[in-house]
Amino acid sequence: MKDIKISVIMPMYNAKNIIKDLKEAINVLEKFAKNYELIVVNDGSTNSCFDEAKKFKHEKVKVVGYKNNFGKGNAIKYGFNFAKGEYIVFFDSGGDLDPRQIEKFFDIMKKENADIVIGSKRHPDSKVHYPWIRRLMSTIYQVLNKLLFDLDVRDTQVGLKLFKKKTLDIIMPKILAKKFAFDLELLVIANKFKFKIVEAPIVLNYNFQSTINLNAVFWMLLDTAAIFYRLKILKWYDQKQDE
Repeated sequence: MKDIKISVIMPMYNAKNIIKDLKEAINVLEKFAKNYELIVVNDGSTNSCFDEAKKFKHEKVKVVGYKNNFGKGNAIKYGFNFAKGEYIVFFDSGGDLDPRQIEKFFDIMKKENADIVIGSKRHPDSKVHYPWIRRLMSTIYQVLNKLLFDLDVRDTQVGLKLFKKKTLDIIMPKILAKKFAFDLELLVIANKFKFKIVEAPIVLNYNFQSTINLNAVFWMLLDTAAIFYRLKILKWYDQKQDE
């Protein structure tokens, strides 16, 4: 692992403890990766986290971003432009997910010969502290995705995912969703191109202020419908996209 270059993309929006998040991630990566880069992407935060992150000096940390809030998916796509690793990790800031889980994802990728490893709250070995209303909404959404896309994934939304970069080189130019449906579109495209997706257990402690409300649900469903339209009607993902 220490000879393989890893890029960790960490989207950030109004993070409350970004320095703590960075230090924890670095401590973990130093133990098993060494050859890595941590790319923090500010998605138009309105608090001081962007300035705090920029003041944090570390040779393997790059802090980038923009002024307006476009959504986590947009932040990840933006950060991907800076990634130089052979493997790419998406890892949410905020402290819900322990970065020590990243190493296990590499073990699973190697064992299963997977192209993509994604965290899943519904994996039988996952340990999740999560409000019941979010559990219900997530379950309904994944059933909908199964019906619409025949996507054999129990959970698309966890903020820890591992990819071979050559896989993302094909997928990223085709993604249009910028917010909550970004993860879904990414996996729908991966499924279409028959990349091997493996779900991994996670430990998740829900401790953030949720951005999920009726307005967010509406836009997520609208984006989901748009993905269905691009896949089934427009055949958008079959077309060559300009990078």
